[in-house]
Amino acid sequence: MDCEEIARQWLAAAFETVAPGCGAGKVVPSKDARFGDWQCNDAMGVAKRAGKNPRELAQAVVGALPLPDILEKAEVAGPGFINLTLSGKAVAAGVEALAADARLGVAQVGAGERVVIDYSSPNVAKPMHIGHIRSTVIGNAIDRILRALGYAVIADNHLGDWGTQFGILIMGYRTFLTDEEREHLTVELLERVYVQSYGRTKDDPAWLEQCRAALVRLQAGDEACLAVWKRFIEISMKEFGRIYDRLGVKFDLWRGESFYQPMLGPTVALLKEKGLATQSEGAWIVDLKEQGLEVAIVQKRDGGFNYTTTDIATVRSRVEEFDPARIIYVTDERQQLHFKQFFHICGALGLCGKARLQHVWFGLMRLPDATFSTRQGNVIKLETLLDEAAARARAIVDESHPDWPEAERAALAEAIGIGAIKYADLSHDPATMIVFTWEKALALDGNSGPYLQYANARLNSLLQKYREAVGKEPAAQPLTVGSPTEKALALHVLQYPNAVARAGELCKPSVLADYLYQLCQLYSSFYQSSPVLKAEPAVRDARIRLCDAVSKVLRGGLALLGIPTPERL
Repeated sequence: MDCEEIARQWLAAAFETVAPGCGAGKVVPSKDARFGDWQCNDAMGVAKRAGKNPRELAQAVVGALPLPDILEKAEVAGPGFINLTLSGKAVAAGVEALAADARLGVAQVGAGERVVIDYSSPNVAKPMHIGHIRSTVIGNAIDRILRALGYAVIADNHLGDWGTQFGILIMGYRTFLTDEEREHLTVELLERVYVQSYGRTKDDPAWLEQCRAALVRLQAGDEACLAVWKRFIEISMKEFGRIYDRLGVKFDLWRGESFYQPMLGPTVALLKEKGLATQSEGAWIVDLKEQGLEVAIVQKRDGGFNYTTTDIATVRSRVEEFDPARIIYVTDERQQLHFKQFFHICGALGLCGKARLQHVWFGLMRLPDATFSTRQGNVIKLETLLDEAAARARAIVDESHPDWPEAERAALAEAIGIGAIKYADLSHDPATMIVFTWEKALALDGNSGPYLQYANARLNSLLQKYREAVGKEPAAQPLTVGSPTEKALALHVLQYPNAVARAGELCKPSVLADYLYQLCQLYSSFYQSSPVLKAEPAVRDARIRLCDAVSKVLRGGLALLGIPTPERL
């Protein structure tokens, strides 16, 4: 039973009776329980357009039709606000229905539609660094949320596995590594030899020419160069996979830039055929100055292609293969111009089909006194950040539970550390810059991952104690809503489907994170004022049922954010 939808339909019908064709009837949760559970402010706008007194119009709306069973009362306040109060019985029934649903009431708005989401996208032969954390974490949360909404999601990790750097890398691999290092190759070794080889290109023209020749051989399909290049990819994907496993991230596709190389020439040919590409100083460009987007180069003077060409070809390929409703890209804010350019070009070429191209950009992550990379360019590796998070969490766990088994303490520290990093990111609007501090990320109180994980563990403990004391499952008990704190908590539980839907619509996991934090705060207020296990049996059983619903919603929401939920903390 969707109480909000019933109330909305009643209000819409009442407005239609009083002011036909006005299309009013929107309800929103009240910010103050003194003014009911939900509010509708549409009377002011309708009255202004009709030249009527808004309070009188609101009174007419409230009295136009009998109240539905779910409403206890409907009142007019101030200049024409309509305040609705739900009956406790309706609220309890709504929570029961939500908790009994495997999807927790989340509507399948995406059923029958496919979405491609492109996120993380590290470069082959380089360790993942701190700059990848936001794309990976935000992208994976959007991925999970859209799947919960019924979309058929294709998560694509668009690897940087092609380009001029591989000629430099092949020469470095052959020259600067020992036989033993080549036998036990790692991404760290590849990064080291790339730096050496690249540095030599600055001072040694002959070396630069050898690197270019190696690149030409690779692009021409030379077997020896291809074999080395494929090994770079194999080693990189193995190390990337280890990081993704720690983060709980999975992809449906791992398609690098190399996959689209055969399509680049035909893409430029299509741009020329459509009259969009013109020649300028030997290069082929698409001039977007009139659109305020500057010039986009699609083929360089030496005949090579760049990211714009690759991304246009990628859209064409994805539309032809998957026919998606949306293609979502998750990258940092510095790439906004690039995405505007190639989105515009794809539209002008008619390549998008029914797909809506969407760039979800995010602000950078910084430490309090600097960015995560030093002036010398020594970028903090992502694995180093994860190790540091686990180590700091382990110190907290060891101090709190020195008697717990070693394996459990290690697993718990990993879950807390990963959860802390993810939530520190996801609790912010993606477009904001983040100033990251360990103190805030690992705090057991306040708006942090460990706080939400601790609330989940407390709920688990409470439910387990109930089962042991009473000998039955909470779901077997009737749910009633009595006190104001109970009702406030239950009403918030009912907003879970809306929070998930809005987070998916806006591609902002922060909407869901905010909802879960508020849920935990409301639960804390309820628990402090409303005894559960020590209450008389009828009240105890009703309250444990509400706690069970809160537990399901909290676990479900944290799962959509990709945050682990340890049973005890």
